[in-house]
Amino acid sequence: MMLEDLGNNDCSSQQYKGACDVRRTSSQDQNNSSELVCDATQTDPAVEYMDALPDGGYGWVVVICVAIINIHTWGAYSVFLAHYLDTDTFHGATALEFAFVGGLSIGMCQAVAPICTVTTRLWGTRCTLFIGIVLQTAALLGASWSTTIWHLFLSQGICFGFGMGFQYNATAAIIPQWFAKKRSFATSLGSAGSGLGGLIYCLAASSIIQSMGPGWAFRILAIVSAAANTACAAILRDRNKEVGTTQIAFDWSLLRRWEYCLTVAWGAFSIMTYIVLLFSLPAYARSIGLTAQQGSVVGAMLNLAQAIGRPIIGLSSDKFGRLNVALVGSFLPAIFTFALWIPAKSYSLLIFSSLILGLTIGTFWTTVAPVNAEVVGLEHLSSALSIFWPLLIIPTVFAEPIALELRQSKGNIYIHGQVFTGFMFIGATLCIWRVRAWKKEHLKAQKGQQESGGNNDVLGSQNNRNRTKSRWVWIKL
Repeated sequence: MMLEDLGNNDCSSQQYKGACDVRRTSSQDQNNSSELVCDATQTDPAVEYMDALPDGGYGWVVVICVAIINIHTWGAYSVFLAHYLDTDTFHGATALEFAFVGGLSIGMCQAVAPICTVTTRLWGTRCTLFIGIVLQTAALLGASWSTTIWHLFLSQGICFGFGMGFQYNATAAIIPQWFAKKRSFATSLGSAGSGLGGLIYCLAASSIIQSMGPGWAFRILAIVSAAANTACAAILRDRNKEVGTTQIAFDWSLLRRWEYCLTVAWGAFSIMTYIVLLFSLPAYARSIGLTAQQGSVVGAMLNLAQAIGRPIIGLSSDKFGRLNVALVGSFLPAIFTFALWIPAKSYSLLIFSSLILGLTIGTFWTTVAPVNAEVVGLEHLSSALSIFWPLLIIPTVFAEPIALELRQSKGNIYIHGQVFTGFMFIGATLCIWRVRAWKKEHLKAQKGQQESGGNNDVLGSQNNRNRTKSRWVWIKL
């Protein structure tokens, strides 16, 4: 028996307009007959809340804004990394230092999550976004004039990560506030922007680097991203007051829940695989004899597949359950890594493996908010994410350096990194499988409480029990 996920539990609760009490109205002389009396004054607050969700409307404008912001924040460092590894742009810099720049930017994005929670509570979402836009623009301009590797650490690593973090964390929990039944699909459309942005930026940045150099590539990206994200920040709206969001920067009580800790472990394994694939594929293409342009196309195909795959994952998540899709989406890339990426030694095979892997590696970003909502509840989602992201800093920062350090000096130099990536996918699968098992047990316990119901509150005839049983024959997780 499969069980309903939190989002669908919330949605199904819309069918109930009041809580029903079964009250004994007859004595033993009346053959102990019972009747069902509906008490409209005992409406569940969760029901009223879910009924208030628009499930669309202006929410679709919010989805478009979040997608555009993601397009212009999750850019094309993989192309810059491949360029740095092939040239002596920063004399004396090592491959490990360049890898740390990319990991550091995403790590800083996660590190500022608690600060974003505080600024959103004090000043609002729009102000938090503007802070991020200013920091990101300054970072890209600073990177364009960098002459030594430590300049790149400060600009493209730390400052850009802060800017991206203020924008991503400010918008991560907004889309679920506007949707109930279509929550995962809407979230996936917003997160698909990062895949589309990676596609556009990979091709555009590669072309600009070859024709005008990396400096002008950074400056052009700074101007374009600042203009687009400022426009989106001006029209984006949240529903923090309507939802009653608890914006606590450090809700440490969540760490006492083992299911939440397993969710964090799933995130750690997933983010490591994502970073390695995103940053290493163009460099891997060069290692098997392909050109820089072909390497950028390989990276672009990975991002294109993400842009296509994330909405599909979102639709599947709404239909089959968030945890079910997160489980499958964590397991399939492990198979694809061993079956497709490792044997890929030609341009066509590498393109094919990039497309297949790209369809599934976006599962984490599409389901991270819905999965956390499954575990802690929608009202605590912002607090959960504000702890979730900082806990992923270390695996994020060290993922690509680990992959590069695992390279061999000759032969298939990336084989150890590829095997490492495959086993990280397996680790993510095991963690989310156990979270799903917990959710199943949790909902079974809730079902048992509903059926027992405190002696007098939930007493049912055989027909009522049959109807209850029929509702739980097919339930998603």
